[in-house]
Amino acid sequence: MTAQNTFPSELPLAKHIIRHLPGVALVAALAAGAMWLKQAVDLPLLGPMVIAMILGVAVRNSVGLMTWAEDGICLSQRPLMRLGIVLLGLQLSIGQIWQAGAPVFLGIAVLLFATFWSTQVIGRWLGVAPDLARLIGAGTAVCGASAIMAVQGARPGSNSDLAYAIACVTLFGTLSMLGLPLMAMAFGLDGQAYGLWAGAAIHEVGQVVGATDSYSAEAQQWGMMAKLSRVLLLAPLIVLLTGFGRGPVDPSAKKPSPLPLFVVGFAAMMVLNSTVALPVAALEAGSLISGFFLTMALAAMGLGTDIAALRREGLRPLALGAFATVFVTLGALALVVLTQ
Repeated sequence: MTAQNTFPSELPLAKHIIRHLPGVALVAALAAGAMWLKQAVDLPLLGPMVIAMILGVAVRNSVGLMTWAEDGICLSQRPLMRLGIVLLGLQLSIGQIWQAGAPVFLGIAVLLFATFWSTQVIGRWLGVAPDLARLIGAGTAVCGASAIMAVQGARPGSNSDLAYAIACVTLFGTLSMLGLPLMAMAFGLDGQAYGLWAGAAIHEVGQVVGATDSYSAEAQQWGMMAKLSRVLLLAPLIVLLTGFGRGPVDPSAKKPSPLPLFVVGFAAMMVLNSTVALPVAALEAGSLISGFFLTMALAAMGLGTDIAALRREGLRPLALGAFATVFVTLGALALVVLTQ
């Protein structure tokens, strides 16, 4: 998929910048192009983030892997996305979070573990390798590539399984990002209902933002609340896998933080917005920067999606990814119906 992004201490700062600059420039150009396209051609329910993702996928699968840009793509896909999510906290308040309530969080938790478990069961029935089924299940149930890498770190498997699972989950998350807004419009869902559905169903945090960005501000707020609830459940899932799973566990593997730092930052910004009367200019600047960083992250995610790699592995793992996506999508819709 993408190269491992490392920052060796022996390299001077200038070399770090030079190494990452080409990829960051490419991603920024795609993000800027997506924003321009949104202004030039008004496409309903296709915000700049979704357009950036589509552009990234098109470039990757027409031009191929660009090794000169890999480091910058990695930087844009992870650190910049998480910084953008932190700044999104300035658009929420504690009162809005309180509206969700315990039933929603409990429903999300039940859906998460049901999705993961059912993916393992169907994976065995399809004849998909258990390690690969576990990675696809984690990525679909929790938070995409971040969950896949966390599970891989706790219960090591092959690099080919890791790459395939990330590509598979990214592909189906992208399809959900494109399809759910259209279905929500057809169902007549309001912003709150659609945001909860998207946040509980779509795989990556950035994809949830992209799917709700053009629907309404309320949809984006509820989408983030639901999605970050899933992210918080990654640590309990890892504990279950390492405590009760089969096969060797790597004692030297880096364990996931019980509370990811970007979630802490998001909460801190939300508390700040709830307790301090921030200037309108500061809120607008935060929204603008957050939007551009997240658009860059979606473009980078598209650049990391290799559709040809999915075809090479055959249809069974792809069918498993499709099943997991349909399961979590229908389960999330049921959650919306039961809690609204």
